[in-house]
Amino acid sequence: MSEFDLIKRLRNRGLISHITNEDNLSKLIKKKSISLYCGFDPTDESLHIGHLLPLITLKRFQISGHTPIILIGGATSLIGDPSFKNKERIFNSNNDVDIWTKKISKQIARFVSFSCGQNSAVLLNNNIWFKNINILSFLRDVGKYFSINTMINRAAVKQRITRPDQGISFTEFSYNLLQAYDFFVLNKKYQVDLQIGGADQWGNISSGMHLIHRKSNKKVYGLTVPLLIQSNGIKFGKTESGTVWLDEKKTSPYKFYQFWMNIEDSNVYYFLKIFTFISMEEIKRREQNKHLQNQIINDKSFLAKNITRLVHGKEQLLAVERITEFLFLRNITQIKESDFQQLKQDGIPFIIVNNIKDLQEALVLTSLAKSRTQAKNMIISNSISINTKKIGKNHIFNDQDKLFGKFTLLSRGKKNHSLLCW
Repeated sequence: MSEFDLIKRLRNRGLISHITNEDNLSKLIKKKSISLYCGFDPTDESLHIGHLLPLITLKRFQISGHTPIILIGGATSLIGDPSFKNKERIFNSNNDVDIWTKKISKQIARFVSFSCGQNSAVLLNNNIWFKNINILSFLRDVGKYFSINTMINRAAVKQRITRPDQGISFTEFSYNLLQAYDFFVLNKKYQVDLQIGGADQWGNISSGMHLIHRKSNKKVYGLTVPLLIQSNGIKFGKTESGTVWLDEKKTSPYKFYQFWMNIEDSNVYYFLKIFTFISMEEIKRREQNKHLQNQIINDKSFLAKNITRLVHGKEQLLAVERITEFLFLRNITQIKESDFQQLKQDGIPFIIVNNIKDLQEALVLTSLAKSRTQAKNMIISNSISINTKKIGKNHIFNDQDKLFGKFTLLSRGKKNHSLLCW
């Protein structure tokens, strides 16, 4: 391997929350190509933006010549990781887990390559080794290495134990041992030296290192990336409100793009560091110029475009740009029918209509106006548009107003829109 210090670069970009023996790990990955793994439990049909940092970190390791192993938790997803969850997860069926496994495996393939030669990513499922395991053997061969005293004092467990309204079941309590065993198996069979995950996985990762040390007397490493936190202080997750999904059918690329456009100004340059692959020099230059007019808006757009292209691809980014030009720059020439489907999905409010008497009625039905009188005043004041064209008097809808024979965009000013779906 080269003298390129990947760990130092991760540290400089703010991508390390916890790490074990940083100097030794840095020397190891400069000396040779290693295998590292990250686990993903299929507890829903899609990953979400809370998974982006582990995925991007895996991509960085692969670019540097190391081999990422993607572990799908076909078995552990049936249990549910209690780490920093306020209540017990709902159990999922085997059939759902199988379907979700296939879907999220395709999403992960957007970030790491499974066909790039010597360090191609490997996809595994922990159901392979758990489906035939004997419970008595597991308790004897794995459970004996763990102290209950230590386990209940882990922050993730203690948080639940101290809540009289919830507590924690033995099922969830055992999750820590299952993930530790994953690391042990991967180290033994696939020579995995490093496990990565979100910061909330530190306890589980530490348990895996402990088990490997006790059973095999081998040195392995753990690294966690920061959690992505919402403005209300809650981490982004599948069961929390405000989830932004990586599946375009659950969160459209347009809404995904708009999420990044609406982040707080204070997060822009930090997010450029952790979510993009542009140089630190360029990020520093952009931050130094943030006082210039529209600079932060331009940098948000740059961030949004980079992440949308990474997650959804070039074609979907082009669609997002067409929609943005249509809504905000009044450019109707390039808009496509599929773009309206994105808007209908979760881009802007919409209503299904058959017949509407006139524009005033439409404004009331779409809640762009509270009454016909208010709608009339809006029209007279020239603040209403149909398909980006200003309308100065009441209007009777016709076939020319129906783009692709299906859609009509009503706008009040520049930011308030509603879609009529005929």
